[in-house]
Order: sequence, then C-alpha cells, then structure tokens
Amino acid sequence: MGFFTDTSVCIGCKACEVACKEWNLVPADDAGAEGNMDLLGTSYDNTGDLGANSWRHVAFIEQRVPARSMHEDVDVLAAASVGTAEPGSGAPSSSTAENLHSDDLGMPTIGAPKQEATDGDSGIRWLMSSDVCKHCTHAACLDVCPTGSLFRTEFGTVVVQEDICNGCGYCVPACPYGVIEKRESDGRAFKCTLCYDRLGAGMEPACAKACPTDSIQFGELDELRERAAQRQRTLHEAGVTEARLYGHDPDDGVGGDGAFFLLLDEPEVYGLPPDPVVTTRDLPAMWKGAAATALGVAAAVAASFLGGRR
Repeated sequence: MGFFTDTSVCIGCKACEVACKEWNLVPADDAGAEGNMDLLGTSYDNTGDLGANSWRHVAFIEQRVPARSMHEDVDVLAAASVGTAEPGSGAPSSSTAENLHSDDLGMPTIGAPKQEATDGDSGIRWLMSSDVCKHCTHAACLDVCPTGSLFRTEFGTVVVQEDICNGCGYCVPACPYGVIEKRESDGRAFKCTLCYDRLGAGMEPACAKACPTDSIQFGELDELRERAAQRQRTLHEAGVTEARLYGHDPDDGVGGDGAFFLLLDEPEVYGLPPDPVVTTRDLPAMWKGAAATALGVAAAVAASFLGGRR
C-alpha cells in the first residue's frame, strides 16, 4: 500500500497537513510551542520541511517564467478526467471534460492565474506539492535502528514504535530524503506512519481522505503506478511535456518509494534528491573489508608472536 501524489492538481490548501496533525496528535513545532505561530516569511509555506512535528509538508514554489510558457490554457481538472472516467462512475467523460473550464469552477490551472504581460515580460508559476515520508522499499532507517523501533508493517510501510525508540538518532542521517527527525521535547524520532492504525481498521490515511482534489491518492502500489503512468501520458498529450514521475521505479536506488509523485519540474526544484540511494547500500562490502583487514592483522600478530618465540 502507498501514496501517489499528483502535484499538478494540488491547490496548496494544507488540508492534508491539518488532517495529519489532528488524527495523529502531532504537536505544533517546538518554535511555536508557547502558542505563537512560527511564520517563516517564505511565501505561504510556514512548515518549511518535513520533521518530527511535520509529517506532511505542503511546499509552495514560486517561479518567474516567461508568460507564454506557463501553460495558461491547459485545464488541469479537465485533463485529469480524460481517459480516467469509468462507466457509471459519475465522473466527467472526455467530451464533457473538454467543455469544463477552471475559471467557471473557481479552480486553478497549471501555473499562476492569467496575467497581463507585455513583450519580454514574465509571470509567476506556482508549483505546490504535499511531501511525506517515502516508505522506501529498501529503508536505511530500518537497517540502522538498533532497538527494532522501526519495523516493516504488513502493509509494506515503515513505522516508528515510539515506546521502543531510545533516541539514538542513527535513523536521522540514514534517511536519503531527510524525512525522519528527533523531537526536541523528548528526544525520540518521529515520522509519518501512513496512518497505520487507520489501515488496520480498513480506512484510508487521514491526509488522502481530506484531500479535496485527490492530489493524494492511496491504494495498492501496482495500481497507483498504472494510474500515474496514464496521468503522465494525459498531461503530455495536453502539452505539459515536463510532467514526470518520481520515486515510482522499483529499480531505483531505494527499490522504489511507497509514496511517489508526479512532478512538473526537476526534483531539485521541490527539494527532492535527483537520484536517491539507500545509504546502507555499501555496508555489507564495508564489513567484509573490515573483517578481512582484521583477519590479516590477527594473522600478522600471531606470526610475529610465534616467530619471536623461536
């Protein structure tokens, strides 16, 4: 089980952040523990990044781009329904979708609202994305945990058991995405659990349930990958050629992510590593090398000792 996040229909409402905090009882950031909001002063993004007190983070990215390249005529809501509606589902058909206009619905298209621009002028493009723990197939945080606090669930997700965590912090530098973090107030590590308790009760995670545009989709990973590939094709046909998938490939450096994304720009623009690799990948070879060196030293000491006795 996992997440597919389609950033092309994210409207930055932060419903996912609120739902996550409310369901999981995630406290306010330590900087705002006294009741004061921690305003970062960077656009509408007051979370900053993922951490022990922010299991969901909606990034707001403003790009100054030539007005003509902003795909202002591409209707995301219409494109989202093309080729995806099932008979009897009540979703718009392809012909209906072509007649939908985001201006009529009060919803955004890709990029900023239409702007008056003169020759040589530029406009602003908004990129919004709800980031979360990737629940890697090959999870380095799980590999380095000495207490077994981190474990793989029956749903394929990676969860921290708070009552077993000893606060060693080994998992923090092990994560290639910089997701997991120790909470300053008690020293233990925390991150997204993909609402493990809700999954056990047959419910979808709180963030996906709260998302009003279905930007966050939950389900079986194979099904989500097929849906994501179809969505990418639809956007390419609509002229959004920069649409790309991130974290969907089971053959990548972490064995594929349990939470992957459709992005509208390079991963670095969203603060994501372009080619993540599980940080414990080389540990077996390193241990073998260390063992061989230790055996060599032991053999040399033994030979020296035996030779000295003669």
